[in-house]
Amino acid sequence: MAVSLQPIKRGLAAIALLGLALPALAETTVSDAWVRATVPHQQATGAFMTLTASSDSKLVSVASPVAKTVQIHAMTMNGDVMGMKEVAAVELPAGKPVSLDPSGYHVMLMGLHDQVKEGEQVPLTLTIEDAKGAKQTLDVQAPVRALNTEASAGHDHMHMKH
Repeated sequence: MAVSLQPIKRGLAAIALLGLALPALAETTVSDAWVRATVPHQQATGAFMTLTASSDSKLVSVASPVAKTVQIHAMTMNGDVMGMKEVAAVELPAGKPVSLDPSGYHVMLMGLHDQVKEGEQVPLTLTIEDAKGAKQTLDVQAPVRALNTEASAGHDHMHMKH
């Protein structure tokens, strides 16, 4: 009995064409993610990381089960006074690493349910939106570092005087 390979060839051709028709999904990578440890009863802490997107995108939200509220903030200077304000998004230009660090953009975890202790892992869900409006979520396990930890070596740091 002869078996025709024609239907199989047509099926493979259709699958190949389908693959070409699917849009390439923008990819964002997360590196050096970490969360600052807290003392007992402290209500807020920060999360920091470096994001690199393969196409122009933006970080539009972050969620975590360890806090009631999670916001993206930017550090501001008004004269000699340092402050923070919530931002709607952080732009992620294609191929350029964007640092979320203590002296710039960062993630605020507020209304903490428990103390965040050094050595623990904090789950974060980042929502990235590409230039076409497509959203991607990234799940990150950020290690908790000591209270006195600064951003990665090699970065300029802003120091506050008391």
